[in-house]
Amino acid sequence: MTTKELKLVAAKARKLCVEAVFTASSGHPGGSLSATDIMTALYFNKMRVDPEDPKWENRDRFVLSKGHCAPALYSVLALRGFFPIEDVKTFRSIDGHMSGHAEMRKVKGVDMSTGSLGQGISAAVGMAMAGKLDKKDYRVYAIMGDGEIEEGQVWEAMMAGAKYKLDNLCAFVDVNGLQIDGPTSVVMPTEPLDEKFASFGWNVIKIDGHDFDQINEALELAEKCKDKPTLVLAKTVKGKGVSYMENSVSWHGKAPNASEYEIAVKDLDKIISELEGN
Repeated sequence: MTTKELKLVAAKARKLCVEAVFTASSGHPGGSLSATDIMTALYFNKMRVDPEDPKWENRDRFVLSKGHCAPALYSVLALRGFFPIEDVKTFRSIDGHMSGHAEMRKVKGVDMSTGSLGQGISAAVGMAMAGKLDKKDYRVYAIMGDGEIEEGQVWEAMMAGAKYKLDNLCAFVDVNGLQIDGPTSVVMPTEPLDEKFASFGWNVIKIDGHDFDQINEALELAEKCKDKPTLVLAKTVKGKGVSYMENSVSWHGKAPNASEYEIAVKDLDKIISELEGN
């Protein structure tokens, strides 16, 4: 897909995210919106997947380690054709199957159920190890939050990924700088991230997480890297695309009210209209 086409898909996915959280009166919009471009690039421009056969043995795998950002994953999967777009509106509904955190048992296309922060990247390492042992050529991708990496289990997974030379694994950190309790630099400083991950034996790439050209280039470089896994540090904006949500920690985990929802829809409709050339 072209960069413009990817931007359009991402804008539509963001609108679905906001709609899902608003309809449910619950959810995590901020981190969902910051990670949407990365997931769009993966599912529409890189990963080998088949919506008609979501359990295809040789498919590429994706793990949303920051599982509370399921609105973005569900929206991208719906647009990719794994299930009807209308299903996203049942997010967190007692009558629906779209759980508040990524759910693999009931949602087609989800490769791993996640939500307990820090555990998803370990699952991704396991998937990549399995691929190596089974001599499969599929690749494994994951997204972590920059608040999530305060969990010790993340760094155990980093060590394992490097030890077993998992060059079929590419993980992203969504570096939006904010977590539920405030700026990551205040809650638990983790910088310099590039030096930390490199010291654990990973190939590290730094990008603008909203620039599709940079995302796609990073994915190509990751595929070319041999004998070590790749970690992409993607600088992003929490709440990207919605004016009042951008860079605001208060939108980590709450739903917009009716008037706020209307503003969000107008913001995103404007972006969609511009990309469609209307």
